Parts: sequence; C-alpha cells; structure tokens
Amino acid sequence: MKRLLNESEQSTTMHELCSEYVKNNQITKEEYMDNRVKRGLRNSDGTGVMAGLTHVCNVHGYLIDDGDKVPDEGRLTYRGIDINEIIGGCIKENRYCFEEIVWLLIFGKLPTERQYNRISQLLYENRELPDSFPEDVIMKNPSQNIMNKMARAVLTLYSYDDDPDDLSLENNMRQSISLIARLPAIMTYSYQVKRRYFDKKTMFFHPFNPEHRTAQAILNAIRSDRKFTEEEARLLDLCMALHAEHGGGNNSTFTARVLTSAETDTYSTVAAAIGSLKGFRHGGANLKVREMMQDIMENVKDWTNEDEIEAYLEKIIRGEAADRSGLIYGMGHAIYTKSDPRAVILKEQAKKLCKEKNYEEKFALYERIEKLAPVAFLNAKGSNKVICANVDFYSGLVYEMLGIPADLFTPLFAVSRIPGWCAHRIEELTTGGRIMRPAYRALPTYQKYIPLSERK
Repeated sequence: MKRLLNESEQSTTMHELCSEYVKNNQITKEEYMDNRVKRGLRNSDGTGVMAGLTHVCNVHGYLIDDGDKVPDEGRLTYRGIDINEIIGGCIKENRYCFEEIVWLLIFGKLPTERQYNRISQLLYENRELPDSFPEDVIMKNPSQNIMNKMARAVLTLYSYDDDPDDLSLENNMRQSISLIARLPAIMTYSYQVKRRYFDKKTMFFHPFNPEHRTAQAILNAIRSDRKFTEEEARLLDLCMALHAEHGGGNNSTFTARVLTSAETDTYSTVAAAIGSLKGFRHGGANLKVREMMQDIMENVKDWTNEDEIEAYLEKIIRGEAADRSGLIYGMGHAIYTKSDPRAVILKEQAKKLCKEKNYEEKFALYERIEKLAPVAFLNAKGSNKVICANVDFYSGLVYEMLGIPADLFTPLFAVSRIPGWCAHRIEELTTGGRIMRPAYRALPTYQKYIPLSERK
C-alpha cells in the first residue's frame, strides 16, 4: 500500500496540477472580441444583454441617445412605484416597510390594511423552524460563514416538506412565504451557533414575539438583552426594504430564474441564490468595503486631509494598497451612473444617526472618499467614467452603527433579498415556460488520440 502524501507534498502536487491546467487552458480577451461574445452577458458599452421580461422591478441608471450610453440619476421602482415613495409613505404612516414590500413584490399591488396585517401575521406564524431543526441541522456541523450555513439549512428544509417538488402556484406560494419567514430565524440561529463554536462566546436563543415585525425580530434575536430602540428597528427595516429587490438581471436573481426555468424545487433555487449573493462581486461586497475602510483608517493619518486621502486611493487603484485588487469597493455600479438611490437614502439616514452614535469623524471620511474616488480614478488610470457610491458603500456603516456584527452583513442582504427571489421565481414559473440555455462557442484545439503507452 502506497503511503499518503504529507502536507508539503500535497501542496507541491496541487501547484503542478494548476500549472498543467493553466498551460492548456487559455481564452484571451481578443478571442472573446473576435467571436463577438459578450462576457458577463454585457454589451461593449457595459449595458446588460436583454435576457427576459419582468413586471417585478426596474433599475434605471442611464439613457441611450443615438446608440450612446448617457449617465442619468438612478431610480429604483418596485412594481412601478419609486422606492422613495414607498419608504416615504411608510415613514409618514409610522409603519414598517419590509412586510409591505413582501406583498407588493409578490402580488404586484400595494396591500390593503387587512392584507398588510395578514402578511405580517403569516410571516410570524411561519417564522419558527421545524421541531428539532435547530439542534439537528444548525447546531451540528457549524460553519464559520453564515451564508454557507444558510444555504445548507434551506436545502435541508426540502426534507421537511411533504410536497417539495410540486410546481403549482399554490405550493410555490406556500413555500415562498415559509422561506421568507424562516430565513431570518436560520440566520440568527446560525450566528449564535457560530459564536459558540468558533468565537467561544455565549450562545442564546430568544423566543419570537408575535407583535414584532421582521426587523424587530432580528434585533431581538441577536442582542443578548433583547433591547433595541424603535429608531434602530426602523433603520434596519429601511435597509431591508432597500435590499429587497433589484431587477431580474442581478446575479443572484438571475441565478434564481435560471434554476426555476429548469423546473427544480424552491429550496434548491433559493440555496443557489444565496450562494451567488455570497460572492464578493455581489452581496459580499459590503464586507470588502468594511475591510477597505479599516485599511484606509489605519494608513491615512489625517482623515480631514483630502490630498492624503486621494493619494492613498490612487495607491489602492494601482494595486499597491488594501487587498491589491485595484478596486475601491462600494464605488461604481453595473447600471447606476450618477447616483444609486439606495445609497442616497442610506447616506441620509446614516448622517442622522452618526452624531448620536459618535460616528461623525468616520462618516465624514466616508463622504470624502465618495467625493474623491472619481478624481483618483482619473489621476491613476486616466478614466473619467461617471461613477457613484453604491448601496454597499454605506450599508456596512449603518449596520456597524446599529451594533450588527460583520458576520451578518451579507446574510442580512440575503434575508432582505429573498422576497425578490421568490417574486421572480413565481413569475418565471408562470410566464417563462422555457429552460434557459444560452450558447457557448467552442474553441477546440484538434488533437490526435495517442495510446497511453506512447504519450510523453
């Protein structure tokens, strides 16, 4: 029997395997251009390739004038209603937004008072996880990454469903409401278990309050003393409302629609969407913003000196600082150009809260970076592309001021986005009717088959 490789030998072997792969697998940017392939399903001007139709949401960030992309102020509409109007209406009527948006996204109309109360009650009634699920599924095999645990838990719920593969509208509606209600519980349970096993801190589970809306339920679950102010709950609710949906073309929602087009089950679809959102180019970007800002705060001595800040931003762009990626996380967006309406709203709310939370200096630094980033790109790369702060730039700061741990930044995004995923899944099931199957052009290198004994 051959001996097993030691760690050093395994590392050497893996390096050799990767070198062999790179040697035989190359596709250049020029080959993409020559074959007219739109990488990332993007046109040459950065606009998205049209892949479908939807009533659920519209994201506007530019105009097309004589074939040219012209920057414009950003607008986000849920079922045709501007997000600013939705949030403004809820604030004026002293009502939580998230439950209203769940109804609006799925059913297409604003809820009546009776419907609003009914969806709120339904979410509470479905919040609790199945008997022994926390012990058998979440507490066993804990994960350091909450998104990973959430995806696994959602997949496991398939086994607790008496009819998981029924694709009828009624069954998918039942599953959607159940998952929208349960995902916050899965998130908070997973976080508590992670605290216990990996952080060596106290784990606590609090009962749900039937009077709580979703944002209140989350704060109740993650705080040891269960105490929070109404202002804090309203701000978290606003964050969730802004993250609830962002059109069919964003990566996680498109993932949900692709899986749905294959007529797979709801649990597989939502788990795949969570996996997409976990990525640093998508929902995980808010963690990258936090890491970048920590690096900037440690290396910029005078947070009020714009010249020093700009010089450090240029170092980041040149790949000489932070994570060496050349990216200023939280700046720029695939669609928004002049402004991201979600970032505008979050910035306004953060400004209101920063004095109370003693975050004024840090908030001012964020504002300076938002102002100076386009200048830094112009100086470092000669790029005068119109860019703005996106929602990830300020969301982490707001969560931080609310005392929400970084472990939950991206999971909160998932908990907020699941109504959008479910709305798009139901729309795809009822109106799509065809499996998504885009084409890939093969670039074969023809080889003659050689017997094993003759290969070199």
